[in-house]
Amino acid sequence: MTPVQQVFWLIATLGNLCVFTLCWFLPNGWTITLGVLTLTYSIVGLHDLYFSNHTLNRLYPCLAYFRYFFEFIRPEIQQYLIASDTAEKPFNREQRNLVYRRAKGVNDTLPFGTQRDLMQTNYLSIWHSLSPKTVCNEAKRITIGNEQCKQPYDAALLNISAMSYGALSANAIEALNLGAKMGGFYHNTGEGGVSKAHLKHGGDLVWQIGSGLFGCRTPDGKFAPDIFANMASKANIKMLEIKLSQGAKPGHGGVLPKAKLSAEIAEIRGVSPDEDCISPAVNPECTTPMALLQFAARLRELSGGKPVGIKLCIGHPAEFLSICKAMLDSGIVLDFITVDGAEGGTGAAPVEFSNRLGMMCLEGTYLVHQALVGCGLRDKIKIIAAGKTASSFDMLCKMAMGADLVNAARTMMMALGCVQSLSCNTNHCPTGIATQDPKRAKALDVQAKSLRVKQFQHATLHSLFELVGSMGLDDPALLQANMLKRRTSEGLLESVHHIAPELSHEQLVNLHASGVWQQWWHAADPEQFYVNDDKPVRAASISVVNV
Repeated sequence: MTPVQQVFWLIATLGNLCVFTLCWFLPNGWTITLGVLTLTYSIVGLHDLYFSNHTLNRLYPCLAYFRYFFEFIRPEIQQYLIASDTAEKPFNREQRNLVYRRAKGVNDTLPFGTQRDLMQTNYLSIWHSLSPKTVCNEAKRITIGNEQCKQPYDAALLNISAMSYGALSANAIEALNLGAKMGGFYHNTGEGGVSKAHLKHGGDLVWQIGSGLFGCRTPDGKFAPDIFANMASKANIKMLEIKLSQGAKPGHGGVLPKAKLSAEIAEIRGVSPDEDCISPAVNPECTTPMALLQFAARLRELSGGKPVGIKLCIGHPAEFLSICKAMLDSGIVLDFITVDGAEGGTGAAPVEFSNRLGMMCLEGTYLVHQALVGCGLRDKIKIIAAGKTASSFDMLCKMAMGADLVNAARTMMMALGCVQSLSCNTNHCPTGIATQDPKRAKALDVQAKSLRVKQFQHATLHSLFELVGSMGLDDPALLQANMLKRRTSEGLLESVHHIAPELSHEQLVNLHASGVWQQWWHAADPEQFYVNDDKPVRAASISVVNV
């Protein structure tokens, strides 16, 4: 036996002797209690010594459970007792408290000055004007839909990003949708299909069609046009989004653990409830740029002309330019492009994919914006930026880099009451949001939480319009990348470096681009996504921007 095991036997023996001795002197109630505790301790210890599958339990019987307990409560200890207001990831306490205060409609001001290090390298800021303005009402919504679209949609500047029923509980979905209904903004369904919870309150929906084709597939996983057309005809489904990839796991299909896959969710998705629901990495209808656009045109036709777009996390820029070339060659133009950032993600994702793949939202948004300008398509396509939006300054940065409007996911969860317990993939969410446990989910009050979603969206937009006005602008569309300033290592302020040179209208199409844009453009192929090895492409010198 190990020394610890020997100590266990000694303590157990002495403990039993002490209990037997005390039994002669203590009242019967105490005797029974001590006896039960001692017996339980002895049984657990013997099980650990001889039957446990865990090495720690065999080596440290009973004591090992303290280690598991402290590991279980470590996030709470870290969050509430150790970390500073600006130190945590992915959202620090300052960001979370801002969301909570705005969602509750209480004072969201900051006392006694900033806690940020304003001299930190890469610290972002903006310059204000001595002639502030008021943002005009006409600039507070964006119309999505080009001339190929018969039913354009008038969207708010801040909306609910994609979160599936399955990843979130039915009550959470209901609260988000009711909040969107009350606030006049849209709610993206995520790739899990359209559920009764999405439709119950009549809030505007963006139906996301993922690689699993959930909600519009045949039993063998192929696209079912009749099923799609029936659902897409519903009045509160305003737009359709084809998901190519997402920030949390670019290059990887969606993951819904079996623990969260109820019979109802499996029926909605058209999958088996007996195993993890993992959608393929590649949409079977979108294997090439041309196939993607033909699928988009088909969805637009089947839906009666509603706006159709794509969602992706930018990887190789030449592959995105392949989509641009395909639009020019086919004449099929998307209505919107949602750019997800590698910093995004609300659910389960492989660690390596979440940490190491994809382009950050600001970088991806800038590249998409410049590419569309260079192809002469920017005035036809709206850009939606997603990926870690907690404040109006986060929104401003994305819009300055080229976005027309912004989606938020995790902070909408926080508006519902999410405490960042980091248990989204376990089905043990303590707030009833990211779980399918009916006992946990039913504690979420749909009416109360929907009001918080509405108030968070309203307060964040109010702050954005004030921030834009403080710069001397009356329209967020006037924001430009050079208006963002960052601190250099020398302590000076300079405009944010661009990921690649700015392009003028149709500069790519006219073959007037140079440098890295020229290399990417020549490598792009409208017939395939993969960038051939015989077309070497020099990687851009990417300037990382920390918000």
